Amino acid sequence: MRQQGIDAFMVPSADPHLSEYLPQHWQGREWLSGFTGSVGTFIITAGFAGVWTDGRYWTQAETELAGSTVQLMKIASGASVQYVDWLAEHMQPGQTVAVDGAVLGLAVARLLEQALSAKNVALRTDRDLLDQIWQDRPSLPAAEVYELLPPYATRPRADKLAALRAAISQLGARRHVISTLDDIAWLFNLRGADVNYNPVFLAHALIDPVRATLFVADGKVPPALQAVLKEQGVDLAPYRGFGAALAALPADGAVLLDPRRVTYGTRQALPAGVKVVESVNPTTLAKSRKDEAEAAHVRATMEQDGAALCEFFCWLEQALADPQRAPLTEVAINTHITAARARRPHFVSPSFGTIAGFRSNGAIMHYRASEASHAVIEGDGLLLIDSGGQYLGGTTDITRVVPVGTITAEHKRDFTLVLKGMIALSATRFPKGTRSPMLDAIARAPIWAAGIDFGHGTGHGVGFFLNVHEGPQSISPSAMPEPHTAMEAGMITSIEPGIYRPGRWGIRIENLVLNQPVEGSASGGEFGEFLRFETLTLCPIDTRCLDLALLREDERAWLNDYHATVRQRLAPHLAGDALAWLHTRTEAV
Repeated sequence: MRQQGIDAFMVPSADPHLSEYLPQHWQGREWLSGFTGSVGTFIITAGFAGVWTDGRYWTQAETELAGSTVQLMKIASGASVQYVDWLAEHMQPGQTVAVDGAVLGLAVARLLEQALSAKNVALRTDRDLLDQIWQDRPSLPAAEVYELLPPYATRPRADKLAALRAAISQLGARRHVISTLDDIAWLFNLRGADVNYNPVFLAHALIDPVRATLFVADGKVPPALQAVLKEQGVDLAPYRGFGAALAALPADGAVLLDPRRVTYGTRQALPAGVKVVESVNPTTLAKSRKDEAEAAHVRATMEQDGAALCEFFCWLEQALADPQRAPLTEVAINTHITAARARRPHFVSPSFGTIAGFRSNGAIMHYRASEASHAVIEGDGLLLIDSGGQYLGGTTDITRVVPVGTITAEHKRDFTLVLKGMIALSATRFPKGTRSPMLDAIARAPIWAAGIDFGHGTGHGVGFFLNVHEGPQSISPSAMPEPHTAMEAGMITSIEPGIYRPGRWGIRIENLVLNQPVEGSASGGEFGEFLRFETLTLCPIDTRCLDLALLREDERAWLNDYHATVRQRLAPHLAGDALAWLHTRTEAV
């Protein structure tokens, strides 16, 4: 920094595709700071180093940063850009802030430019200082790209490309730049393994009126698949040639890009004479609306996932009750739950790192047990398990909490309040087009009534054998209720309220739901079409943790109906002890 006249260097948790889970090559923030959470921004000056992250990671960050010179800078939510305000406040006129423009989101870059220029502070985006100091920096991933075939690819890529071109034209553009990996994987019916937990591959895409170009590293696409793609109008180009290709674009038509889904470096690569149209990627909305065939695959997948979970929880209860067994650890939970899923057809991988938190660890929202640091599951308390799977027929994400030993009335009260929040939102009907952040308060209301809140959103979109977190919908108080967040039929979203008591316990109950039209509301009713939630997740909710006196009759009815459905759908996939466990855990209350 001294050599190059840089006074502050910023490292976001990002790659050139603005991915949530990063290949090791772009995990510079973790390498520099030691903080391993998935969200955070690192800033270093001559006399300061800090990581900005939100409440989901505070406890984790305090532990991982303890004893270092790196300070934890607490922010309200993962969407916060308080570090921009910090830079504007602490930088002096004439100083320089640097960040690698190749991984800096365009929307954040604009905020930085505005804040720093007002203080006469320069912003440099042409340097990646990590390359000069990270001697053993991991190389780019090289996993092979493969084709998602029918029946799981429910629409041909030619149809998707035709629909995309129509949307591009309607927005007044001629070409479209896409860098987000899930959009690219969905559009081309391709999958990969370059990013942990998400079946995507590193690529950029450029769509014009006649052909599409995929910028992907040499050797990643097998020759036979290359030939299929070429025949269908999709050309391949070198991954590192993306910027040069943008710079060479002719000025004969506007280019469409999504300012929240491209980096500053991508925008800067476009020639000055090219008109740019900014709008949400059309693919982002298109892939969020699962068609009937995809919904059918997801339902079948949920039966297999639920059966795997029944086998796992049956094993867990037997293990906890067996005094001859060695004590269980949080690490063992991940091993056994993944093994149970792997025995099911069409399982590919976990959809994220399993969160298994016993007692106080359950209060760390994004806790990760490791061989070096984990709890033994013995004695009394609550065990929170948040896990998910990637299957060819869909992506799953579920959280359940189970009692270990004897639990208290306080445990049961909190658990029941969380369940009341889940039921409140799960049973809601709302007008089509309701902006998803507006639904968040419905799940919080029963928890707020007790003077309690939780520090994360209530729900996120989920892909179809794609990212476990996707947009455009987000049931969260930190999301802006903008037009593109509107709820539409076919969207899959999580509902996952919680209560977290630091140092004591954490509770979260999570199901995935599918937006469905309310029967009869689409036929021209006075107030238009309404939507409801179809619960997709199939796994018992542990009634041993309930304070039944806190449940209304309608809430009991919802829980009993849910458990009756779980029993009916999962019983054909189970036998022996697991089937008996299912019957016990789905008894009516």
